[in-house]
Amino acid sequence: MNPDRRSLDRLVGAALDEDGPWGDLTASTLIPADLAAEATLVAREPGVFSGIDVFATAFRLTDADIRVRPLVADGDAIRPGMPLAVVAGPARGILTAERVALNFVQRMSGIASLTRRFVDAVAGTDVRIVDTRKTTPGLRSVERQAVRDGGGSNHRRSLSDAVMAKDNHLAFLAANGIGLAEALRAARERMPHTAHLEVEVDRLDQLDEVLSAGPDSIMLDNFSLDDLRAGVARIGGRAVVEASGGVTLDTVQAIAETGVDVISVGALTHSAPALDLGLDVELGAGG
Repeated sequence: MNPDRRSLDRLVGAALDEDGPWGDLTASTLIPADLAAEATLVAREPGVFSGIDVFATAFRLTDADIRVRPLVADGDAIRPGMPLAVVAGPARGILTAERVALNFVQRMSGIASLTRRFVDAVAGTDVRIVDTRKTTPGLRSVERQAVRDGGGSNHRRSLSDAVMAKDNHLAFLAANGIGLAEALRAARERMPHTAHLEVEVDRLDQLDEVLSAGPDSIMLDNFSLDDLRAGVARIGGRAVVEASGGVTLDTVQAIAETGVDVISVGALTHSAPALDLGLDVELGAGG
Protein backbone atom coordinates (compact mmCIF):
# COMPACT_ATOMS: atom_id res chain seq x y z
CA MET A 1 0.00 0.00 0.00
CA ASN A 2 2.95 2.35 0.48
CA PRO A 3 4.18 4.35 -2.53
CA ASP A 4 6.49 2.32 -4.76
CA ARG A 5 10.01 3.39 -5.71
CA ARG A 6 8.95 4.90 -9.01
CA SER A 7 6.29 7.04 -7.33
CA LEU A 8 8.69 8.16 -4.62
CA ASP A 9 11.34 9.05 -7.19
CA ARG A 10 8.86 11.20 -9.08
CA LEU A 11 7.52 12.90 -5.95
CA VAL A 12 10.86 13.51 -4.24
CA GLY A 13 12.57 14.39 -7.53
CA ALA A 14 10.06 17.18 -8.07
CA ALA A 15 10.74 18.51 -4.57
CA LEU A 16 14.50 18.43 -5.14
CA ASP A 17 14.08 20.24 -8.48
CA GLU A 18 11.99 22.89 -6.74
CA ASP A 19 14.59 23.37 -4.01
CA GLY A 20 17.66 23.40 -6.27
CA PRO A 21 16.62 23.92 -9.90
CA TRP A 22 20.21 24.68 -10.99
CA GLY A 23 22.00 22.89 -8.17
CA ASP A 24 23.00 23.91 -4.68
CA LEU A 25 25.02 27.09 -5.10
CA THR A 26 26.09 27.18 -1.45
CA ALA A 27 27.27 23.58 -1.16
CA SER A 28 28.99 23.57 -4.55
CA THR A 29 31.00 26.73 -3.83
CA LEU A 30 31.61 26.35 -0.10
CA ILE A 31 32.06 22.62 0.56
CA PRO A 32 35.05 20.72 -0.94
CA ALA A 33 33.97 18.04 -3.39
CA ASP A 34 35.96 15.31 -1.59
CA LEU A 35 34.67 16.06 1.90
CA ALA A 36 32.72 13.21 3.51
CA ALA A 37 30.22 13.51 6.31
CA GLU A 38 28.03 11.51 8.61
CA ALA A 39 24.75 12.82 9.94
CA THR A 40 22.18 11.48 12.37
CA LEU A 41 18.45 12.08 12.17
CA VAL A 42 17.37 12.83 15.73
CA ALA A 43 13.98 13.32 17.36
CA ARG A 44 13.49 16.64 19.15
CA GLU A 45 10.06 15.76 20.56
CA PRO A 46 8.00 12.61 21.22
CA GLY A 47 5.75 11.18 18.57
CA VAL A 48 5.40 8.47 15.94
CA PHE A 49 7.95 8.10 13.16
CA SER A 50 6.94 7.90 9.49
CA GLY A 51 8.71 8.33 6.18
CA ILE A 52 12.03 6.51 6.18
CA ASP A 53 11.74 5.54 2.50
CA VAL A 54 10.96 9.11 1.45
CA PHE A 55 13.81 10.40 3.62
CA ALA A 56 16.28 7.96 2.05
CA THR A 57 15.05 8.70 -1.46
CA ALA A 58 15.97 12.38 -1.16
CA PHE A 59 19.60 11.48 -0.47
CA ARG A 60 19.77 8.69 -3.07
CA LEU A 61 18.49 10.92 -5.85
CA THR A 62 20.90 13.68 -4.85
CA ASP A 63 23.99 11.45 -4.74
CA ALA A 64 23.99 7.69 -5.26
CA ASP A 65 27.03 7.40 -2.97
CA ILE A 66 25.05 8.50 0.07
CA ARG A 67 23.89 5.68 2.32
CA VAL A 68 21.00 5.85 4.80
CA ARG A 69 20.83 3.36 7.67
CA PRO A 70 17.46 3.33 9.48
CA LEU A 71 17.52 2.89 13.24
CA VAL A 72 13.74 2.80 13.69
CA ALA A 73 10.82 1.67 11.53
CA ASP A 74 7.75 3.52 10.30
CA GLY A 75 5.11 3.44 13.02
CA ASP A 76 7.59 3.28 15.91
CA ALA A 77 7.10 5.53 18.92
CA ILE A 78 10.01 7.94 19.34
CA ARG A 79 11.24 10.18 22.15
CA PRO A 80 13.39 13.32 22.35
CA GLY A 81 17.07 12.69 21.66
CA MET A 82 16.42 9.34 20.02
CA PRO A 83 18.55 8.61 16.91
CA LEU A 84 16.33 7.60 14.01
CA ALA A 85 18.68 7.09 11.05
CA VAL A 86 22.31 7.59 10.07
CA VAL A 87 23.24 9.23 6.76
CA ALA A 88 26.80 8.87 5.42
CA GLY A 89 28.55 9.94 2.24
CA PRO A 90 29.62 13.04 0.30
CA ALA A 91 29.01 16.15 2.41
CA ARG A 92 27.79 18.23 -0.52
CA GLY A 93 24.99 15.80 -1.28
CA ILE A 94 23.95 15.44 2.35
CA LEU A 95 23.68 19.21 2.76
CA THR A 96 21.85 19.60 -0.54
CA ALA A 97 19.20 16.98 0.25
CA GLU A 98 18.84 17.80 3.95
CA ARG A 99 15.91 20.23 3.81
CA VAL A 100 13.79 18.24 1.37
CA ALA A 101 14.41 15.02 3.31
CA LEU A 102 13.48 16.71 6.59
CA ASN A 103 10.40 18.41 5.13
CA PHE A 104 8.97 15.06 4.11
CA VAL A 105 9.82 13.10 7.24
CA GLN A 106 8.73 15.88 9.60
CA ARG A 107 5.41 16.23 7.77
CA MET A 108 4.75 12.51 7.70
CA SER A 109 5.78 11.98 11.32
CA GLY A 110 3.52 14.84 12.37
CA ILE A 111 0.55 13.20 10.67
CA ALA A 112 1.40 9.80 12.14
CA SER A 113 1.73 11.32 15.61
CA LEU A 114 -1.61 13.13 15.46
CA THR A 115 -3.30 10.02 14.06
CA ARG A 116 -1.95 7.92 16.93
CA ARG A 117 -3.49 10.36 19.42
CA PHE A 118 -6.91 9.97 17.80
CA VAL A 119 -6.56 6.19 17.64
CA ASP A 120 -5.56 6.04 21.31
CA ALA A 121 -8.53 8.24 22.21
CA VAL A 122 -11.00 5.63 20.91
CA ALA A 123 -9.16 2.60 22.29
CA GLY A 124 -11.58 -0.02 23.59
CA THR A 125 -14.13 0.64 20.85
CA ASP A 126 -14.40 -0.96 17.43
CA VAL A 127 -14.29 2.41 15.67
CA ARG A 128 -11.83 3.04 12.87
CA ILE A 129 -10.20 6.47 12.54
CA VAL A 130 -9.85 7.38 8.86
CA ASP A 131 -8.45 10.26 6.84
CA THR A 132 -10.14 12.34 4.13
CA ARG A 133 -9.19 13.87 0.78
CA LYS A 134 -8.13 17.05 2.60
CA THR A 135 -4.50 16.39 1.79
CA THR A 136 -1.63 18.52 0.52
CA PRO A 137 -1.85 18.58 -3.30
CA GLY A 138 0.66 16.11 -4.71
CA LEU A 139 1.46 14.52 -1.35
CA ARG A 140 -1.61 12.35 -0.84
CA SER A 141 0.20 9.02 -1.21
CA VAL A 142 2.75 9.74 1.51
CA GLU A 143 0.25 11.46 3.79
CA ARG A 144 -2.05 8.44 3.56
CA GLN A 145 0.91 6.23 4.45
CA ALA A 146 1.57 8.42 7.49
CA VAL A 147 -2.02 7.94 8.65
CA ARG A 148 -1.56 4.17 8.44
CA ASP A 149 1.77 4.41 10.27
CA GLY A 150 -0.10 6.20 13.06
CA GLY A 151 -2.58 3.34 13.35
CA GLY A 152 -5.39 4.92 11.33
CA SER A 153 -7.07 3.76 8.14
CA ASN A 154 -7.64 5.37 4.76
CA HIS A 155 -10.87 6.60 3.20
CA ARG A 156 -11.20 6.50 -0.60
CA ARG A 157 -7.97 7.51 -2.29
CA SER A 158 -9.51 9.61 -5.04
CA LEU A 159 -12.70 10.55 -6.87
CA SER A 160 -12.16 7.49 -9.06
CA ASP A 161 -12.37 4.95 -6.25
CA ALA A 162 -15.95 5.15 -4.97
CA VAL A 163 -19.32 6.78 -5.50
CA MET A 164 -19.71 9.25 -2.66
CA ALA A 165 -22.78 11.46 -2.83
CA LYS A 166 -22.05 14.52 -0.71
CA ASP A 167 -24.17 17.54 0.21
CA ASN A 168 -23.46 19.50 -2.97
CA HIS A 169 -24.31 16.49 -5.14
CA LEU A 170 -27.62 16.15 -3.30
CA ALA A 171 -28.30 19.88 -3.64
CA PHE A 172 -27.82 19.72 -7.42
CA LEU A 173 -30.19 16.77 -7.63
CA ALA A 174 -32.85 18.52 -5.54
CA ALA A 175 -32.55 21.75 -7.52
CA ASN A 176 -33.29 19.81 -10.69
CA GLY A 177 -36.22 17.86 -9.29
CA ILE A 178 -34.39 14.52 -9.27
CA GLY A 179 -35.38 12.22 -6.41
CA LEU A 180 -32.52 11.10 -4.21
CA ALA A 181 -33.42 7.42 -4.00
CA GLU A 182 -33.98 7.31 -7.75
CA ALA A 183 -30.60 8.91 -8.43
CA LEU A 184 -28.79 6.58 -6.02
CA ARG A 185 -30.36 3.48 -7.57
CA ALA A 186 -29.38 4.72 -11.04
CA ALA A 187 -25.82 5.32 -9.84
CA ARG A 188 -25.71 1.80 -8.43
CA GLU A 189 -26.68 0.39 -11.84
CA ARG A 190 -23.97 2.38 -13.62
CA MET A 191 -21.08 1.92 -11.20
CA PRO A 192 -18.73 -1.09 -11.31
CA HIS A 193 -19.90 -3.99 -9.18
CA THR A 194 -16.70 -3.78 -7.12
CA ALA A 195 -17.18 -0.11 -6.19
CA HIS A 196 -18.55 1.28 -2.95
CA LEU A 197 -21.57 3.60 -2.61
CA GLU A 198 -21.59 6.12 0.25
CA VAL A 199 -24.09 8.90 0.91
CA GLU A 200 -23.64 11.91 3.16
CA VAL A 201 -26.64 13.14 5.11
CA ASP A 202 -26.97 16.07 7.48
CA ARG A 203 -30.46 15.39 8.85
CA LEU A 204 -32.14 12.37 10.36
CA ASP A 205 -35.16 12.78 8.11
CA GLN A 206 -33.01 11.96 5.06
CA LEU A 207 -32.18 8.48 6.27
CA ASP A 208 -35.26 6.53 5.19
CA GLU A 209 -35.00 7.67 1.58
CA VAL A 210 -31.26 6.99 1.50
CA LEU A 211 -31.67 3.55 3.05
CA SER A 212 -34.26 2.60 0.43
CA ALA A 213 -31.49 2.83 -2.19
CA GLY A 214 -29.27 0.32 -0.38
CA PRO A 215 -26.01 2.27 0.11
CA ASP A 216 -22.92 0.55 1.46
CA SER A 217 -22.10 3.42 3.83
CA ILE A 218 -23.87 6.45 5.23
CA MET A 219 -21.98 9.47 6.51
CA LEU A 220 -23.67 11.37 9.32
CA ASP A 221 -22.21 14.84 8.91
CA ASN A 222 -22.05 17.28 11.82
CA PHE A 223 -24.64 15.37 13.84
CA SER A 224 -25.09 15.95 17.57
CA LEU A 225 -24.30 13.01 19.84
CA ASP A 226 -28.00 12.34 20.38
CA ASP A 227 -28.66 12.41 16.63
CA LEU A 228 -25.69 10.12 16.00
CA ARG A 229 -27.18 7.57 18.40
CA ALA A 230 -30.58 7.93 16.75
CA GLY A 231 -29.02 7.58 13.30
CA VAL A 232 -27.13 4.43 14.26
CA ALA A 233 -30.35 2.93 15.62
CA ARG A 234 -32.35 3.82 12.52
CA ILE A 235 -29.73 2.44 10.15
CA GLY A 236 -29.72 -0.73 12.22
CA GLY A 237 -26.71 -2.38 10.62
CA ARG A 238 -27.98 -1.98 7.06
CA ALA A 239 -24.96 0.17 6.15
CA VAL A 240 -21.59 1.13 7.59
CA VAL A 241 -22.07 4.30 9.64
CA GLU A 242 -19.47 7.05 9.37
CA ALA A 243 -19.39 10.15 11.57
CA SER A 244 -17.72 13.26 10.22
CA GLY A 245 -17.49 16.98 10.73
CA GLY A 246 -15.50 18.99 13.25
CA VAL A 247 -14.09 15.96 15.05
CA THR A 248 -11.45 16.86 17.66
CA LEU A 249 -9.43 15.01 20.26
CA ASP A 250 -11.83 16.38 22.86
CA THR A 251 -14.92 14.97 21.12
CA VAL A 252 -13.77 11.83 19.33
CA GLN A 253 -14.27 9.41 22.24
CA ALA A 254 -17.86 10.51 22.83
CA ILE A 255 -18.55 10.18 19.10
CA ALA A 256 -17.08 6.67 19.09
CA GLU A 257 -19.34 5.68 21.99
CA THR A 258 -22.50 6.47 19.96
CA GLY A 259 -22.03 3.22 18.04
CA VAL A 260 -20.72 4.52 14.70
CA ASP A 261 -18.32 2.31 12.77
CA VAL A 262 -15.96 4.90 11.30
CA ILE A 263 -14.91 8.43 12.22
CA SER A 264 -13.32 10.51 9.49
CA VAL A 265 -10.99 13.29 10.58
CA GLY A 266 -9.81 15.87 8.06
CA ALA A 267 -7.45 17.36 10.65
CA LEU A 268 -5.19 14.30 10.40
CA THR A 269 -3.76 15.66 7.17
CA HIS A 270 -4.83 19.29 6.89
CA SER A 271 -3.90 20.43 10.40
CA ALA A 272 -1.19 18.11 11.72
CA PRO A 273 1.86 20.08 12.90
CA ALA A 274 5.22 18.89 11.64
CA LEU A 275 7.12 16.82 14.18
CA ASP A 276 10.39 18.43 15.24
CA LEU A 277 13.23 16.29 13.87
CA GLY A 278 16.78 17.41 13.18
CA LEU A 279 19.78 16.26 11.17
CA ASP A 280 22.97 16.57 13.19
CA VAL A 281 25.95 16.64 10.83
CA GLU A 282 29.53 15.71 11.67
CA LEU A 283 31.81 16.85 8.87
CA GLY A 284 34.90 14.80 8.16
CA ALA A 285 33.26 11.55 9.24
CA GLY A 286 32.12 8.75 7.00
CA GLY A 287 35.47 7.94 5.34
